Amino acid sequence: MLYHSSDKSKRVIESLNRRDFLRAGALGAGALTLGLTGAARSDAASSPPDRNCILLFLVGGPSHIDTFDPKPNAPENIRGPFRPIRTCVPGLDLCEHLPELAKQADKFALVRSVHHTAAPIHETGQQLMQTGRLFRDRVEYPHYGSALAYVRGKKDCPPPFMVLPWPIRETGVNVSHGQTAGFLGDEFGPRFFSASISKPTPSMQLEGYGEHQRYGWNPFGRSVLWARRLVEAGVRFVTVNMFDTVFNKITWDCHADGGSLSTTLNDYAETLCPTFDRACSALLEDLHERGMLSNTLVLAMGEFGRTPKINPRGGRDHWTGAWSILLAGAGIRGGQLVGSSDKIGAEVRDRPVTPAEIAATVYHALEIRTDTRIPGPNGESISLCDAKPISELF
Repeated sequence: MLYHSSDKSKRVIESLNRRDFLRAGALGAGALTLGLTGAARSDAASSPPDRNCILLFLVGGPSHIDTFDPKPNAPENIRGPFRPIRTCVPGLDLCEHLPELAKQADKFALVRSVHHTAAPIHETGQQLMQTGRLFRDRVEYPHYGSALAYVRGKKDCPPPFMVLPWPIRETGVNVSHGQTAGFLGDEFGPRFFSASISKPTPSMQLEGYGEHQRYGWNPFGRSVLWARRLVEAGVRFVTVNMFDTVFNKITWDCHADGGSLSTTLNDYAETLCPTFDRACSALLEDLHERGMLSNTLVLAMGEFGRTPKINPRGGRDHWTGAWSILLAGAGIRGGQLVGSSDKIGAEVRDRPVTPAEIAATVYHALEIRTDTRIPGPNGESISLCDAKPISELF
């Protein structure tokens, strides 16, 4: 037995193979144990009710134009090969390759005006979008899950923060990807779990896997299913990395720069969008049917968007001028759009949103005061974030 908790927690957590907990080693998360040590401290005035988060991190940076922010009236070399489809919410259209999410549009909100002015590389976006701050002078800020673990403190249950199915590894520059506890220390860092990806077996059918094959029998789908089960078992924050790298595999990083594993927009249509669409829509549906969506924040986002103009090779490159993210649950009002990009998706047209505001929104949705203080890198306390929540979402 790994934890003393509810019977349901025991069954789920005991089913995690000990060998599947990965040591972070050089990745910076430190030695991983199966429980937290020491008592976490909080400056919060009172203990808020538990809210949870499942972050679907779309490593590589999806094209906003080819997913959440289609531009059907733009020139062909901007609008791309895909058509928009209507959703169950009038006026909210998605890419045609997200049909299942289109049926769930009343459950989520889209922010179409995210932007930042830092270098347009994977690592800066990964840091900004998962901590609200850019790392400088070797100072690493804590991931949302680590900050939540610190503020909420230790409890007799599974680890408060887990990452599935693998850490982010090589994306081009050898710096932190924003998925550690940073200066809070390894005590509050993530525990990693990699669910084996195989065909369903009779034992899996008995465990209830069979009825959830709509998540997809692939690393991402299986991990999203596990994320839901882990939150049900008491884990407070689960991050699912859709990919661990942007090299030598099909990812959202669609430069179309040649080679059999170079991602193109055709891969969006054939693999990437369907995989994401299937798993994310199943997650929203299950959380809603189980009465969990009201206290579980679902956040789907990448580290940036893609260039509005298709490059000469037929792909899109890194773009930080404007892109979109999806949020649902935990007080988020579904069926709405916040902000917009211009007619070609190049810049923000109205209601610009920064990564710092996204951080504040995450903490607000988790019912943590955004002015809560945590111990900083130099021994002085700092606030959790540097902005206010996106009020229109609530």
